[in-house]
Amino acid sequence: MSSNECVIVFDCGSTNIRVIAIDSNYNVVAQRSKPNSPVPQPDGKPNWLIWDLDKIWQSLCTLSKQVISSLGDKYQVVAVTVTTWGADGALVKRDGSLAYPIISWQCPRTKEIIPELLSRIDPWEIFKITGYQVIYFNTLLKLMWIRKYAPEAFREAYTWLMMPGLIVHRLTNSFHIDPTSASTMMAMDLAKRDWSSEMLALADLDSSFFPEWKEPGEIAGYITSKAHKHTGIKEGVPVIVSGHDTQFAILVASATKEELVLSSGTWEILALRLDRYTVNRTAFEEGIIIEADVEPGIWNPQLLMIASGVLEWIRKLFYPELSKRDYQVMINEALKEPPGANNVLFIPSFVSDSGPTRKYGTQGTILGLGLNISRGCIYRAALEGLSYQLRLAVEVLTRSFDLNVKGIRVVGGGSKNNLWNTIRANVLGLPVYAMKLGEATVLGAAITAFKGIDVYKSFDEALREAKLEFKEYLPDPELHKLYRELYERYVYAIKSLEPYYKRHFSH
Repeated sequence: MSSNECVIVFDCGSTNIRVIAIDSNYNVVAQRSKPNSPVPQPDGKPNWLIWDLDKIWQSLCTLSKQVISSLGDKYQVVAVTVTTWGADGALVKRDGSLAYPIISWQCPRTKEIIPELLSRIDPWEIFKITGYQVIYFNTLLKLMWIRKYAPEAFREAYTWLMMPGLIVHRLTNSFHIDPTSASTMMAMDLAKRDWSSEMLALADLDSSFFPEWKEPGEIAGYITSKAHKHTGIKEGVPVIVSGHDTQFAILVASATKEELVLSSGTWEILALRLDRYTVNRTAFEEGIIIEADVEPGIWNPQLLMIASGVLEWIRKLFYPELSKRDYQVMINEALKEPPGANNVLFIPSFVSDSGPTRKYGTQGTILGLGLNISRGCIYRAALEGLSYQLRLAVEVLTRSFDLNVKGIRVVGGGSKNNLWNTIRANVLGLPVYAMKLGEATVLGAAITAFKGIDVYKSFDEALREAKLEFKEYLPDPELHKLYRELYERYVYAIKSLEPYYKRHFSH
């Protein structure tokens, strides 16, 4: 491959949209970004949230033209790929237009469908089939909700597309669905890497309703003349299938069998790559979910936990003068506070039906407040609380899959915070390896694109060529001893609060 060739990654996150050009040496040679957020549904109830696909597409097109312009004649774009968050998608008509708005994972409307679902199928059966827990934003619940409250949308619909498929359709005019995205739907027979007729029947659907399966690394289609006008990318450039962002971050972490991967962003996903599909009661009861890996024959058991979303909440509430993602002031203030944050305990369970505290029904909680507590102390307590949550998740995965964990590889935006990584290592008592290149998802998607145009014959070959570097954080024995005691307080607190939260906050 020529050194002046590159791939374009459309990386759509639920808080940020980016278009990034990566060359054959895995260098970022151009990038542009814009914020992203759901919007109220115009004809809906006040708390209904949707994604404005036209706005997302316009942002991508604007950013793409800027990236293409900055590349000039230095680079030739040889492939494009798309990665997005999971769970969300939409019914579309034959021309690709929406038959119903894209319900956001942040929209609470589907909570009311959960009792109906559980009256028809046991959650343990759901887990055995799909690897998924019942979480209010599961895609299947959206399909059931639309079937119940907007049935006319199904009459107009040609198929269903997940977020990557919606964007790829605008680029190529082709329909597809990939296993990494579909595995977030609670609708797959995960062992078979195919649809579950039993699960789809709950929404009165069958597999014929959905588009063709395409594996990551396959060609979804080619840039159309219309897409060329909108994006600046040449007509005929192949668009390679990627999919759910988490899976590509997990891929690029290159963890050994004795290491776990922490993909840290708005959400944190603690995961492993397992060469068999296995479910057990312990994993189910502890709230583990399992998704399809980028590669067939591999699965990703994981725990999904809110993470930087909590830190963003702190920024908005306690640091309103700071621009979005400007965390250095917060970090500097936290560094002035002692380990243990002056006995402030921050329980970051802001989405109570996910993560390792799910079984306790825990809500977000701050204990130990006093008039002497600073905002820097709150931020440090949050970093520590997120690290306690991580340790609990490590214990859950270790117990569920009989693992001997000797280290954690951290990728994503949360890997850039040195203080957080230091606290993680000290709380866990394990080495933490943070990827020096923070663009894990983007790099994983780029690797997939290069493989898709036959630059590499396998993902292993592509990863070897990437020569990834990680920064090591080793635990301090004295601080680990302190944090072990503080972690025990955290566990005591979530167990003690269980009766209160289950009595007053249960669905």
